Amino acid sequence: MLSGSRVSFLGHSTVAIEDSGVRLLTDPVLRGRIGHLRRHGAPVAPAAWAGADGVLLSHLHHDHFDRRSLQLLSRATPVVVPRGGGALVRELGFTSVEEVIAGDRVSFGALSVLVVHAEHEGGRGPRSAHQAQPVGYVVEGERRIYFAGDTDIFDSMAELSEPPLDLALIPIWGWGPTLGPGHLDPRSAAEALALLAPAVAIPIHWGTLYPFALERLRPRALSDPPHLFSRYAGELVPQCEVVILQPGEATEL
Repeated sequence: MLSGSRVSFLGHSTVAIEDSGVRLLTDPVLRGRIGHLRRHGAPVAPAAWAGADGVLLSHLHHDHFDRRSLQLLSRATPVVVPRGGGALVRELGFTSVEEVIAGDRVSFGALSVLVVHAEHEGGRGPRSAHQAQPVGYVVEGERRIYFAGDTDIFDSMAELSEPPLDLALIPIWGWGPTLGPGHLDPRSAAEALALLAPAVAIPIHWGTLYPFALERLRPRALSDPPHLFSRYAGELVPQCEVVILQPGEATEL
């Protein structure tokens, strides 16, 4: 196993990445409810996100860009957001906001973060004029860690495998019993893994948010996706170690 870094899966697309003495928080959703979606699993412990050195936002959808969750953070926290989303972050009082597109680089202490493409729809919602092309991030420090945000497989995905990835934080599902376009399911996530060729993969974007009361009728979408993903990954990319973390769990890399 790798050493020197720590990753905490806080649920859905929210991950605390700790590397080289820096803690970054991805797509923070820290509340128990987002609109009609209710949180399942462990609540987010404040210690997991307090004192974050930076926030990486992948896109503007409400289950990734949650205003009330962002308001729990210090307004001095640097926030990186796709171009077109900066005004939404500044409205919340954040004083260090950087808008990015694929190909850009940003730095947090000893970490360098490469902004990469994501194949996903970019609006805030049907009643919002805000648009921003979704992105992913490759965090480079002691380890090289890919955070995909929300994405489908895209043409240049294999290019992210050089230099080699130590870890891929790969989305494998969503927030309901079915998936819309622009997402990876357990099978296509394993196919993406074959392109990325990381040493370790941690499935994210599953088992956390679900429409209120629907878990009584169709509960398996909350539990099955990571195990299906692990099975498909074992068939397609047997050299990659899959580590399944329940929301709230962490692992030393």
